[in-house]
Amino acid sequence: KLKFDIPGLLFVDTPGHEAFSNLRKRGGSIADLAVLVIDINQGIQPQTKEAIEILKNFKVPFIIAANKVDLIYGWKSESNFFVENFETQTENSKKYFNDKFYTILGELAELGFDSNLYHKVEDHKKMVSIVPVSAKTGEGIAELLAILTGLSQKFLGGKLEINSDARAKGTILEIKEEQGMGTTADIIIYDGNIKQDDTIIVGGIGETITTKIKALLKPKALSEIRDTKSSFEKLNQVFAATGVKILANDLNRALAGAPILSAKTDEEIKDAEKEILKEIKDVLIQTEDDGIMLKADTLGSIEAASKLFEQHEIPIKQARIGNISKRDIVE
Repeated sequence: KLKFDIPGLLFVDTPGHEAFSNLRKRGGSIADLAVLVIDINQGIQPQTKEAIEILKNFKVPFIIAANKVDLIYGWKSESNFFVENFETQTENSKKYFNDKFYTILGELAELGFDSNLYHKVEDHKKMVSIVPVSAKTGEGIAELLAILTGLSQKFLGGKLEINSDARAKGTILEIKEEQGMGTTADIIIYDGNIKQDDTIIVGGIGETITTKIKALLKPKALSEIRDTKSSFEKLNQVFAATGVKILANDLNRALAGAPILSAKTDEEIKDAEKEILKEIKDVLIQTEDDGIMLKADTLGSIEAASKLFEQHEIPIKQARIGNISKRDIVE
């Protein structure tokens, strides 16, 4: 039996590297832990290596969910617990599993990571835990949640503390047009609280946008916040940590990956504008040196790509937001 000391876990499903890169804040990521989902039958793919590089650069600890264990030859899901279920498999199925599993261990070792099955890991600070799961049958999901909860309680206690009475701090995950709503922003609030009619300051391309929240929307149960077909319920107030969709004027000028702050006084608004502009400026690059020109459509993508180029000692002349122009090609 596990004793839970944390109020819960907020999962953000990021379909691709760009969405994860937008879960950023100054000095790193708002993600405390990441679950890297791979197909146990296919092993480490090129996109998996790219995801691992981004996690390393943002200093986000991660565990691996080795999915589709149910597709291993002859596998039978007699129990929802992998450890119990493994013992009931035929020797042939165990061999197939071990072949796939140890291939992944070898591939992770080549990337510089020691890893093992979650229940065989003795030091979680030095080894990556691998939890075999099946999204289809539910096998291993309880163990995955238990590992996430245990690691959160043991290693992230201080980081998980928030000030629910403070002004809201968050990041913009996505900006998009919604039928009947106009331009909306999907945001993650990682500290403080935010209310309808609050003044918010968000980052744009070389500017800040100060606007008022018209509505806070939360997807109804079993709905996805980014799904245009989802139905929403209106909220008066939300507290960290949470994901929420906001409606406000001028969000079409906001930038995915940029910070969002709430403010009550003119002084707080000015401070927020300075803070956001400085953070955006720190990510963008403008030099006279020789190097590549990097352009992307989100702040998170620019930051992640810049770190990867820096890691491989590739010089950057400019890193900016926007589409590639003829002038960029000439330069």
